[in-house]
Amino acid sequence: MTAFVGVKEKLLSVAKLLDLIQEFAIEPSYYFLRWTHKVSDNWKQVPTENDFPMLEGQMFNQNCELRWKYKRKDSYEVLLLSVAGEYADFSPVGKDWDIQDRNAHLYGSTETRFPKGFPEKAANIAQRYFIDKQTSTVHFVALTITQ
Repeated sequence: MTAFVGVKEKLLSVAKLLDLIQEFAIEPSYYFLRWTHKVSDNWKQVPTENDFPMLEGQMFNQNCELRWKYKRKDSYEVLLLSVAGEYADFSPVGKDWDIQDRNAHLYGSTETRFPKGFPEKAANIAQRYFIDKQTSTVHFVALTITQ
């Protein structure tokens, strides 16, 4: 596995962001969407144009986590945390990354940290740490799916 952290240089429109999400989605992939007043209630539901505008969201699977955040005028900045090598469409952040996969602690259904549809006993959910090789500092913690 080759760790890669990258950003899109240009802000993406909703249509281009949805295309990018489809490009990185594999089965299974999970989606968290966040608005000012709620979070998505179905973690398996692929976002559509009707879900926008939203403040931010993320899609994750075994290969990557894709994060997006609202900037202005229906445009989003995008961050990719991947273990599938480099992507030419993304500008690299940092140079050398180590990764560590760790178990994730899931909260009960009464907690508001995750959408209501998130399974309490999802044994296949884990965390992936992206660690700078030079400084040994954890810069990103991504959600991932284990096999």
